[in-house]
Amino acid sequence: MEFADSPEAARFRTEVRTWMTEHLVGDYRSLGTSAEMGAHDWHIRVAWEQELGRAGWLGLTWPKAFGGREVSVAEELVFAQEYTLANGPQRAGFFGEGLLGPTLITFGSPEQQSRFLPPILKGEEYWCQGFSEPGAGSDLAGVRTTAVLDGDTWRIDGQKVWTSQAQFAQWIFVLCRTELDEKAHKALSYILVPIDQPGVEVRPLKDLSGNDHFCEVFFDGAVTASDLVVGGRGNGWKTAMGTLGFERGTAFMAQQLRFAKEFAKVRDLAVDRGHDRDPEIRQRLARAYGELEIMRWSGMRNVTRFIKGGQPGPEGSIGKLFWSKWHQRLGELEVDLLGADALVMQPEHSDEHDMQHTFLFSRAHTIYAGSTEIQRNIVGERVLGLPRE
Repeated sequence: MEFADSPEAARFRTEVRTWMTEHLVGDYRSLGTSAEMGAHDWHIRVAWEQELGRAGWLGLTWPKAFGGREVSVAEELVFAQEYTLANGPQRAGFFGEGLLGPTLITFGSPEQQSRFLPPILKGEEYWCQGFSEPGAGSDLAGVRTTAVLDGDTWRIDGQKVWTSQAQFAQWIFVLCRTELDEKAHKALSYILVPIDQPGVEVRPLKDLSGNDHFCEVFFDGAVTASDLVVGGRGNGWKTAMGTLGFERGTAFMAQQLRFAKEFAKVRDLAVDRGHDRDPEIRQRLARAYGELEIMRWSGMRNVTRFIKGGQPGPEGSIGKLFWSKWHQRLGELEVDLLGADALVMQPEHSDEHDMQHTFLFSRAHTIYAGSTEIQRNIVGERVLGLPRE
C-alpha cells in the first residue's frame, strides 16, 4: 500500500496546515481541549464554524453546483488528518454539513437543496438528528413517532431521545411513520422540522460524565410544511440509511488519529507515574498499541476503497465492534493509572479530566449507534453470510 501524498494532496495539506496555524488561536484553540460542548461555549463554536465557512472548508466534497469545493476523498482525508492533528474543536455543524447536506444532495428536491444547503455552508443554521426513540434505538424500523398530513402541513406527534445538540439546533431531521397502513420500513418518511415552535419541547439529559450533550425531544402537534419530506413519502428508511452511511465517511480516520493522541498521553502518564515497570500495565499498553495499529491499517484499507469509488458497507460494523471495546479498555487503564486522583473530578481542560471523561462516556460506546449485539448480527448475517436468527 502506498501512503505518500500525491502532489495535489501535498499542496492541499500545506494549505490546511497553514490556515489552521494562522486561525486556530485564542478562544478557538481552547475549544480543542474541551471534552464536550455546552451552552457556555456554543457561541464560540458557532463563530468557529462560520470561520471555516468563510474560508471554504465546509462542504469540501460537495459538488461545486451546491457550493462545495468538490475535492477528492484523498484531500478530504488530508483535511480530517490536519484538523485533528491541530486539535481542531468538535464541530458545531457536524449534523448539517456531515449528515443532512450530503443527504439533501443525494435525495433532496431542488427546492430543499436551495433552501437548506447555503445556510449550512455559512454556519448560519444548525441541525440535529431525530432517529432514536425510547423503544426504537438499534431497532430503528420500530419508530413510533407519527406524521399525519393535514392539507399542506404535517402534524407530528411522538418522542425522540439521545438527540445530540438539540438544545442548540434550529432544525431536526425526523424519521417518522407517515404510511400508517404499511408495515416496518415502508411506513417511514424522513421529514425536516423546525424546532422553535410551540409543538416541540427539548429537554437536555445529563449523562454519567456530567454533560448534557444529549436531549429528549417531544413532538405534540408540531407542524412542518408538506414539501419537507426528503426522498419521498414511504422512502424514509432508504434516506435514513443514506444519512448513516455519510456519517461513517472518512470520520473513522480522524477518530483513529484522536485515539492515537489519547494513547500517547496514557503511555506518558504510565511513565511519569512509574507504572511502566509494572508487567500488567506494560501488557495492557502493548495490547492497546497493537489494536490501535490494527485500526489504523483497517482504516487505510477502507480509505483505499473510498478513493476507488466504493461506498460504506456492512463491514463498518466490524470497526464499530472493535473501537468501542478498545476505547472502554483504554478508559479503564486510564483510571487505573490515575489511582486515587480518578475519584475526584480533575480541572477541566486537563489531560486527567479528559481521561475521567473517557472512562465514563465510553460506557455508552457499546450501546449507541447500534449496540454490540446488533453489530454482531450485522457482521454474521451480512458480512459472513450466516443464517438469520
